[in-house]
Amino acid sequence: MAVEFWTSGRGLAAGGDPSAFTSSRQAQRAEELGYDGITFVDSQNRASDCYVALTSAAHTTSRLKLATGVTNSYTRHPAVTASAIAAIQAESGGRAYLGIGRGDSALAHLGLAPHAVPKFEQYLEQLQGYLRGEDVAFGETDVHVLGLADTPEASRIEWLNPAYAKVPVDVAATGPRVIAAAARHAEQVSLAVGADPERIAWGMDVAREARSEAGLDPDGITFAAYVPTVVHDDAETALSIGSAGLSLFARFSNMYGEIVGPVSETQRDVLTKIHDSYDMHGHAREGSPQSAQVTQEFAGSFGVFGPPDYCVQRLGELIELGLERFMIAGTTLDPNHPNSECSERFVGEVAPQLRSI
Repeated sequence: MAVEFWTSGRGLAAGGDPSAFTSSRQAQRAEELGYDGITFVDSQNRASDCYVALTSAAHTTSRLKLATGVTNSYTRHPAVTASAIAAIQAESGGRAYLGIGRGDSALAHLGLAPHAVPKFEQYLEQLQGYLRGEDVAFGETDVHVLGLADTPEASRIEWLNPAYAKVPVDVAATGPRVIAAAARHAEQVSLAVGADPERIAWGMDVAREARSEAGLDPDGITFAAYVPTVVHDDAETALSIGSAGLSLFARFSNMYGEIVGPVSETQRDVLTKIHDSYDMHGHAREGSPQSAQVTQEFAGSFGVFGPPDYCVQRLGELIELGLERFMIAGTTLDPNHPNSECSERFVGEVAPQLRSI
């Protein structure tokens, strides 16, 4: 099993440059360092357009895999999303992935909660149909009012190039209903449940059970995870660097005030405090009220913060469970940033040891 390590491009939402045109520099840096892939967030009020960023990244890299990290099922019609990522697939020579979730900051800045799970699952089904080049049935229509001689009887993306493989769909998931929907309709489930082996195993079990119940091969899906990770010789310093990202991902386990998945009492207490203090204005930003709730003990289970050997040991446990891709969150690609050494140390000192497992 070849394990992959991905990073994320930082936009305004994470305290970085909001311009999509910095994406080419970030992608080049990620490729130079040795990351396998890079994601760009789709949060229209907080970062510029992810598909512009991905196009720029595609043109300035040669091997780096490219994905939305993540888009959502609300702000774009599934045909629009499929067409956009298929264009990235063509522009990159087949390096594109479609990362998708129910929406968080993108919807919050429209005054909306995440998309309802049944509608999200319906969206996934339609999205996959479009990406496969199939006819997708219309919903409610009113094109007949135009009085045309003929109109399409279904919706289909007609320009897909058969020279490129279908774009894989990767669902970011935390709760059991979303994990199950992802298991039924996606090629990969990216668990956003922290780095606790018990919680990762729980998420994988939920996915496999859902596939079995749907008559699908329980082993016919791959697993990834969003893992806040900072490599630093001092664990407290590592946490201070990565606490903002950790609080963001931890919140997903308590989005509505009801914690999902197995947790200890200590984890429950911190997750509750993160939920109750969460300020969307400080989403992914250092010094936010929610990041102040993260304790060293909590970080030891929900993230990976510490020296290289410790990071190898913690992430190695997750590889043994069957994770094939890690979305490494918490460090910057900017070589001029004072914390850039953490990202360099991950790909230089941690990743090589994990690839040999």
